[in-house]
Formats: sequence, C-alpha cells, structure tokens
Amino acid sequence: MLSYTFTFLIIALIAAALGFSGVAGTAAWIAHVCFVVFLVLFLISLVSGRRPPVV
Repeated sequence: MLSYTFTFLIIALIAAALGFSGVAGTAAWIAHVCFVVFLVLFLISLVSGRRPPVV
C-alpha cells in the first residue's frame, strides 16, 4: 500500500513539473487516499497485534 502511495506521489510531482495540473491533482489525491488507508490499516494492526496463546 505504501509503495502505491510513493508511486502516485512521484507521478504527481512529474506531472506538476510538466504542467499537467489535472493529472497532478488526481495523482496527488490518490496518493493521499492510499496513505490514509495505509495509516488506518497500520493502526488497526498495532491495536489488534499478535497475542500469545492462552494456556
């Protein structure tokens, strides 16, 4: 998930440098959404975690 974020961020930066504002805005929005999803899943995995088996 984090690799998608970096990919779309690079695409947004390149598109912005070349003057494609529509593509840059869309790619930046997708990168933002991917990062938020990554953070939510990461926090859920931290909270749930692995618990040792009950003996």
